[in-house]
Amino acid sequence: MNIKILMIGKTDNSIMKTIVDDYSKRLSMYINFSFEVINDIKNAKNLTEIQQKEKEGELILAKLKPTDHLILLDENGENFSSIGFSDFIQKKMNSGIKTLVLVIGGPYGFSESVYKKANGKIALSKMTFSHQMIRMIIVEQLYRAFTILNNEPYHHQ
Repeated sequence: MNIKILMIGKTDNSIMKTIVDDYSKRLSMYINFSFEVINDIKNAKNLTEIQQKEKEGELILAKLKPTDHLILLDENGENFSSIGFSDFIQKKMNSGIKTLVLVIGGPYGFSESVYKKANGKIALSKMTFSHQMIRMIIVEQLYRAFTILNNEPYHHQ
C-alpha cells in the first residue's frame, strides 16, 4: 500500500517543514509515502466560504485516481488512540488498497462533493489546529503507527 497526504496550501514555516521532513524520511522506511500540496486558491478573500470549499474540492478530486481510498482529516471524523490508529492502518493494508489518500482540507473544511467521494473521516483531536500543525501531527502518528505494528520501542504504553 502507498500512503499519500494531500493538503491545501504550502507552509513557509521552516521549523514545521524540518519536522515533517524528518518524520517523512522515517516513515519511508516502512511504506511508500508522499505529500502533495494543492496551491492555495488565488483571490480566496473575494469568495464566499462555500465557493472556496467548492474550488478546493474540485482541485482535491482532480488529484485522485479511481483506485484511491480517500480518508478526510475532519473534526467530525472517528477518533482513535495511537494503537487504534495503527490497527486502522493495518486493516487498510490487509484490505488490498493500492493508495490510501489522507486529505488536509482548507480553512473551511470540505465541499459536499469531497464528502461524498470519501471512504471515511478521521479526527485527530477535538481541538482545532492550524493546517501546518496537522501535517506534523499526521505524519508523526503515521510513523508511530508503523513502529507499533513492527513492535519497535517508539510508542510507550
